[in-house]
Amino acid sequence: MTFVGIIPARYASTRFPGKPLVDINGKTMIQRVYEQAQKAKCLSAVVVATDDERIEKHVKDFGGNVVITSVSHQSGTDRCFEAIRKFNPNTEVVINIQGDEPFIHPEQIEMVASCFTSKETQLATLVKKINSNEELFNTNIPKVVLNTKKEAIYFSRQTIPYLRGKESNEWLSFHTYYKHIGIYAYRSDILAKITALSPSQLELSESLEQLRWIENGYKINTEITDFESVAIDTPEDLKKLINFS
Repeated sequence: MTFVGIIPARYASTRFPGKPLVDINGKTMIQRVYEQAQKAKCLSAVVVATDDERIEKHVKDFGGNVVITSVSHQSGTDRCFEAIRKFNPNTEVVINIQGDEPFIHPEQIEMVASCFTSKETQLATLVKKINSNEELFNTNIPKVVLNTKKEAIYFSRQTIPYLRGKESNEWLSFHTYYKHIGIYAYRSDILAKITALSPSQLELSESLEQLRWIENGYKINTEITDFESVAIDTPEDLKKLINFS
């Protein structure tokens, strides 16, 4: 089975313009993500999908694959679909690698790819056990509820499930909660179908695109990772990331 890693990279950002080209200890963020992704043995290729000529030139300068995509895409998923059609439309599985995680673990890419050992897998992502109340009740961190097959049945910014009859500061003692780690893998034919869907009510309510897929009947397999995921959303996050690394 062929896997291609796509790294969506926009130059425009309300909170951090030019984020892919920011310098982190001598290398840009996008180059660091690219080089980490290349270490994943499952990938036949890594490609940056961008809408900006500055990013395109930079990726070419360090010898990477890059595809120019539309400026109108609303999500990384949409950008991945256009990119894979241009780069290699015969790819069987596309892995969407976040462009703002310069120290992503290659093992995480391998793990999400492993979900496709089953021919029934349509979509896959990673989750991580929540170990602190700070994360548990942080509405910026999407929570994931799994069924007995480790399929994601709902994502929410709220803390779910609600434990009736238990004090909230005790919830972690009575239930295993998971947060979402934002790496996605799509079987190519499924990627074509989900990008043709209109935004759903659940998606619009939570501002989480994966709810569109669930609401339309698609199954999202998960694997549980122990690796932390740290993204750069603002210039202030740089210090956090450097300390984490």
